[in-house]
Amino acid sequence: MVAISLGLGADRAAAAWIGDVPCLVLPVSGDIVEQFVEPQCPYCAGRRGIVISSARGASVGAAAPGTVSFAGAVAGTLYVVVAHGGGWRTTYGGLASIRVRAGERVGVLETVGVSTGRVHLGVRQGGDYVDPLPLLGRPAVRARLVPADGRAARAPAADTRRRHCPSWLVGVPRGAAGAARR
Repeated sequence: MVAISLGLGADRAAAAWIGDVPCLVLPVSGDIVEQFVEPQCPYCAGRRGIVISSARGASVGAAAPGTVSFAGAVAGTLYVVVAHGGGWRTTYGGLASIRVRAGERVGVLETVGVSTGRVHLGVRQGGDYVDPLPLLGRPAVRARLVPADGRAARAPAADTRRRHCPSWLVGVPRGAAGAARR
């Protein structure tokens, strides 16, 4: 098993969209302990999201702004579903309690529930399950070394990097994301 350690690092206004694809923030601090496994058919086995190991009792926030479309129990497990527009929805499962109601608007990292210690984050586009990891924002700025001896810096090469979501900064404490962007 591979665990990816992630820290929550976004402020409430940080979520963004690139084209028709949302940039999501991690809803709770913790380690990703189970990866997305695409099911081969609508009823086949698979893991339709990621599982984040977090502190029991931690607040679980919305990964992007939207409207709560469902909040309740399914087969004894508490879930919240947030619709984000364009057919995109995020699902938060394995909650100890729910703090929102269907129809309520939520902002980025606004609390939707409380963690049991393991939180499921699922993403759907229309009726299809999508791997959440590529949608989690990453730093948009790449470091560039420049001469320290007074020589002129070379012009940067053409920007061929992938577009990154500016919404989530690795290792930046909550509330410090704005300062990190300056």
